[in-house]
Amino acid sequence: MSVVTELPARDPLPRYLAPVPKALEDLGLRLAWVVVAINLAGTAFGFWYYSGQFARTPAVMWPWVPDSPMATLLIALAIASWKLGYEQPWLTALAFFGNIILGLWTPYTLLVFYETYATQTHPVMYQFLFWSHLGMVVQALVLHRITDFSIHAVAVAALWYTSNLIVDYFVPVVGEPHHTTIPVARDTAMFLGADALGVIAAGEVTFTLLALFLALSTRAKTYEIALERARTS
Repeated sequence: MSVVTELPARDPLPRYLAPVPKALEDLGLRLAWVVVAINLAGTAFGFWYYSGQFARTPAVMWPWVPDSPMATLLIALAIASWKLGYEQPWLTALAFFGNIILGLWTPYTLLVFYETYATQTHPVMYQFLFWSHLGMVVQALVLHRITDFSIHAVAVAALWYTSNLIVDYFVPVVGEPHHTTIPVARDTAMFLGADALGVIAAGEVTFTLLALFLALSTRAKTYEIALERARTS
């Protein structure tokens, strides 16, 4: 087993695919084990946070319940695998999808139900949940440095998170929908004629499609850059 010590090269991707400054990307990759430890701590906290929902959910559906802690666990495993010289494209793709989707969905939900959360959640916890989840997006956008987003890897991630969408909002399979608990009844009227369930479902569908677009666009652009280099070499 050989530990990776050199930083991977940074392809000249367009800003919308690689918005994190190179210096910050390099710092995160140099401190890979620190990032792994932070994500494992977040995973432990997340499983504790979901403990009440686990108690109300049939055990067979538990893998679809702890969305955010599963995402932080996946990225911890993906980065650790890369650092140890065994990067797994399917695992990295799962981590990318999970951290994009949940990193955006949670702040979105916190804003949508701000008035309710403001009365039910301590301000410090609210701010922690909001900014820590946005941090998940930032770390996801660094993963292009360690993977090529192969089609089969993206397919694995897309299938898993599509199944998550289905059981969260559309066909729960066992029991009720398995989305993260929200602070209002699912049929609460919101805006544009939608109820609360429809609003949060729309957010997750949008962010899942965004993750798919970013992964495939990164794959296509990386391939294009490689072809151009081959032509000029």
